[in-house]
Amino acid sequence: MNELNVKNMVCDRCIMVVKQQLANLGFETSEIGLGYVKLKQPITEAEKKTIATTLSSFGFELLDSDRAKIIERIKNVVIQRIHHEEELDLKINWSTLLAKELNLDYSAISSLFSSVEGITLEQYIIRQKIERVKEFLFYDELSLKEIAYKLDYSSVQHLSTQFKKITGQTPTEFKSQRLGRGQRNPLDYI
Repeated sequence: MNELNVKNMVCDRCIMVVKQQLANLGFETSEIGLGYVKLKQPITEAEKKTIATTLSSFGFELLDSDRAKIIERIKNVVIQRIHHEEELDLKINWSTLLAKELNLDYSAISSLFSSVEGITLEQYIIRQKIERVKEFLFYDELSLKEIAYKLDYSSVQHLSTQFKKITGQTPTEFKSQRLGRGQRNPLDYI
């Protein structure tokens, strides 16, 4: 076995930390991305436990079950699209995208996600988009209209309605409270 699935790898810094910790333990990676690592050499169960212990001290978790791996892959696809791409594809169809990326039937993906996470996949996507909106509001570089366009909302009103439903505040209220300081959530807790 030389592929590891890692929970809570949600950003480039996470990738950097995991890669560094593996190097510190003497393991070389051949490929690393959100939620996974491919090592150049196979590892033993004892080495896997050492890796798991080391990574857990940084908030990461090795995944063993197939269900957990699928859930983490779903989350990584959503996070990659929403938080790490310049603009969402304005014609994005999440069900088609996820089915293609995971090579699974969307109804099975959606059902598994809901049963494990306790929220629908659509709710998870909305929450991720709202966190991205908070980030844009925090840095105050874009207008609400530009944010709505960038995140594929049909209108500023649609964005505002969803934002208030999730946060209890309008985007303007959020922004005026010292630019939302302390109100953003880590991506791995959404």
